[in-house]
Amino acid sequence: MVVTREQRVVSAPPRWPGLAVLEYYLVSYRRTWRASVLSSFLLPVLSMLGFGLGVGAYVTGGVAGVPYFDYVVPGLMAATAAQVAVGESTWPVFSNFEWMKTYFAQAAAPLRVRDVLVGHLGFVCLRVLASGLVFLAVAAAFGAVHSVWALVVAPVLVLVGLAVAAPVFGYTSSVSSDNYLALLFRFGVIPMTLFSGVFFPVGSLPVVLRAVAYALPLWHGVDLCRAAALGVAPDWSVAGHLIVLAGWSVFGWFLARTRFRRRLVV
Repeated sequence: MVVTREQRVVSAPPRWPGLAVLEYYLVSYRRTWRASVLSSFLLPVLSMLGFGLGVGAYVTGGVAGVPYFDYVVPGLMAATAAQVAVGESTWPVFSNFEWMKTYFAQAAAPLRVRDVLVGHLGFVCLRVLASGLVFLAVAAAFGAVHSVWALVVAPVLVLVGLAVAAPVFGYTSSVSSDNYLALLFRFGVIPMTLFSGVFFPVGSLPVVLRAVAYALPLWHGVDLCRAAALGVAPDWSVAGHLIVLAGWSVFGWFLARTRFRRRLVV
């Protein structure tokens, strides 16, 4: 049988398979992005008005010598990045396995498990980056940005998103019911947000809870974002923060790849 040139082009695997998967999510998002724009803009505005101005009016003297509004906004940026990462890594991933079967279709194509993961994680990182830039712009408009170092907030938020999304990919691909995803929010995301220094210093926590906060990825993102937005030194070394975030990303990657391989490869 003679294979035409057009057939060879169609059947040839893409040079960068992960980018092909990323393109799939971007094309899909092109049809739904309008629904997320309003929430992406309203969320930072309402968060700053509620916590920064509302709660801040009752915090006289600020926190650590910083007005409470300026203190809490960088934390809210990091927390929003983590929540967007979790949101994009739970029901969408579960749907791709259980309802839409998208992962199985991609695995049947000339794509490897790591290509499927790279493409979807890359899309999650872009969603985190987009929401983070909107939040940063709104924070600057409210006067909560005090240093040019705030420019490094964007890559920090992407790293926070990856450090959170990768292990959540592994968790979501391991559960058999979406009820477990609600449990993740109740017993994982909410406590992490409350005790990671977003609203008050981690140093005021009991020693045990302080150690837990240091082990979680969000606090490291909060401290880096706060230091960058205020133009001050972080509580930990920058290298220490990046090592912890990179460690969570690598751990999550191997966990997710193992779970994806177990479900997609016969």
